[in-house]
Amino acid sequence: MLGILYTACFSIAIGAGGHNANGKEIQAEEMAQYRERIKDMFYHAYNNYLENAFPYDELRPLTCDGQDTWGSFSLTLIDALDTLLVLGNVTEFQRVYHVLQDGMDFDIDVNASVFETNIRVVGGLLSAHLLSKEGGIKVESGWPCSGPLLRLAEEAARRLLPAFQTPTGMPYGTVNLMNGVNPSETPVTCTAAIGTFILEFATLSRLTGDPVFEDVARKALDALWDSRSDIGLVGNHIDVLTSKWVAQDAGIGAGIDSYFEYLVKGAILLQDEGLMSSFLEYDKVIKNYTKFEDWYVWVQMYKGTISMPVFQSLEAFWPGLQSLIGDINSAMKTFHNYYQVWKQYGGLPEFYSIPQGSAVDKREGYPLRPELVESAMYLYRATGDPTLLELGRDVIEAIEKISRVDCGFATVRDLRDHKLDNRMESFFLAETVKYLYLLFDPDNFLHNDGTTFHTVTTPYGECVLGAGGYLFNTEAHPIDPAALHCCSQHKEDRWEVEGLMQGFRASQYMRMGLSAARASEQYHQYSKKMRTAQDGKTINKRTNKRRVPILSCPSQHFSSKLAVLGQVFTDHS
Repeated sequence: MLGILYTACFSIAIGAGGHNANGKEIQAEEMAQYRERIKDMFYHAYNNYLENAFPYDELRPLTCDGQDTWGSFSLTLIDALDTLLVLGNVTEFQRVYHVLQDGMDFDIDVNASVFETNIRVVGGLLSAHLLSKEGGIKVESGWPCSGPLLRLAEEAARRLLPAFQTPTGMPYGTVNLMNGVNPSETPVTCTAAIGTFILEFATLSRLTGDPVFEDVARKALDALWDSRSDIGLVGNHIDVLTSKWVAQDAGIGAGIDSYFEYLVKGAILLQDEGLMSSFLEYDKVIKNYTKFEDWYVWVQMYKGTISMPVFQSLEAFWPGLQSLIGDINSAMKTFHNYYQVWKQYGGLPEFYSIPQGSAVDKREGYPLRPELVESAMYLYRATGDPTLLELGRDVIEAIEKISRVDCGFATVRDLRDHKLDNRMESFFLAETVKYLYLLFDPDNFLHNDGTTFHTVTTPYGECVLGAGGYLFNTEAHPIDPAALHCCSQHKEDRWEVEGLMQGFRASQYMRMGLSAARASEQYHQYSKKMRTAQDGKTINKRTNKRRVPILSCPSQHFSSKLAVLGQVFTDHS
């Protein structure tokens, strides 16, 4: 099954058109016009961030200034970096790459969200590192197993490691980048902030050779799995010291969402049947207890009784995730439910009451989230259904009409009257714009089906990169799964890559008109030449790789306040 999933993610082919609002087919020319409009949206937001907000984390579009939100990282710059390359702006990609290379410093006295720093900073730096050759950067010898942005990603991740030093292995929600976990830090953390590390941390471990990152991510996943209720559900917030559930509402939305996402994507990235089996078990109980007429509600994790019959905007990622496991029919039905909510408001309110058919009071905002567009992109790659392009068109029109202001795009405070808030989250450029562009750009390099690729020689052998199958982290930063095999000393991994290489090289020779037998002979001659060249080099065996001990968890008492990340539901038993 994993093999099927792996192949499906690498090569889903569709046509280049769909239908517009009048039922007419959207031709390539119209697709190109949408791409230009999306580019205009991106640069209106991005240029205003550079002019009015940099080096702060985010732009405040109503007052044309900036603010730090998640840790003073110039977060929007990091989050937007790989989007620049997706849009084809190699020049600006290179400029920002060097700005980050020369200017990033994590030795700062800042309390940072472990979850947000991982998905936005570590994920953004890893993605830009792996795309640097695609972006025309002159990479250093040994890339992708080394490089300035990889070293920055590793440094950022190391400063998160103290959060994982708990009796359960589940991390605290916040860590001070200079001093570790604050003695007064709450031990209550949401499920997503525990189970959303395996993509970035496993990639770091495979590239750097240091297993500590993947180890702590897996331990956290194991602890969550072991904390399930008797009916197989997980709650919303848990005490990382005792494994006691504090918020017992179970669902697929805020506070839990990306945990499920990373089980699927982690399984594909690492070819890990255990992770996929875990997700499929969850999928069964989610459908059994929370799914009603293609909606998903919130239930009490121990009893399975409905606690909140609401749809949350963050849940709109679910149809895209279903597409990755081949559950297209169910995904499309749920997507259409969510799309109807979009049509009702011109955006997805944070909470929507399913029985009442309206936004929940005080949760009617729309911070330009990407999840519905994300699902549309995945499903369009899988089906070519023109309805999905119509959603993309509607999103462009609505954001331009409701959110565009002189200095960028503003969060919608209330979708009922379209009042705005003075914030433009960095995920607007990292995710919303990127997924929109990819929806209308079937020939983007990220959609590569394996027909093109490039090879690099590392101290561990030859490596295939850029062949497609990119996996997006939960902040839409793409990771090339092939890179994880480039830096391994394990013979079985090298054999796997050499097997891929044999197939690629043989197909190249056959396209040149050689017979299969002659192509195979040419490949083996090529392979022998490469091995001879490698044998003549001094190979770095990483015998002196750097080890940084994880800090111990402080022993002082902790306050009982709840973590800020995600929605906490404490008023239900």
